[in-house]
Amino acid sequence: MRWFTLWFSTAVGLAIVSHLRIGISAQSAEAVIVASGVLGLVNLFIRPLVRLVALPLTILTLGLFGWVINGLMLLAVSWAVPGFSVHGLGAAVVGAIILAVLSGGLHWILRMV
Repeated sequence: MRWFTLWFSTAVGLAIVSHLRIGISAQSAEAVIVASGVLGLVNLFIRPLVRLVALPLTILTLGLFGWVINGLMLLAVSWAVPGFSVHGLGAAVVGAIILAVLSGGLHWILRMV
């Protein structure tokens, strides 16, 4: 059940972020659903490897490079999912920050219910 609430909160967060007009767009609800699933897989398999390689830079920037890594994962999803697009690294980083706040908050609320 936990994975479903994570996926659902990510999908809702991506839908909201794509409507904010910050450089992230989704052409359909299906694209958002697929993108949230792919983002979960990317965060499960690829993100730990990228974080390990970028650990010195993350330490040097006191953890702020982690947001860039999250943005890169969002960019990777946009390359893999047709109908979901991210226009640049800046939009990806801002979108990743907003997505983390939205999906984390929603996931916390759903766990309380």
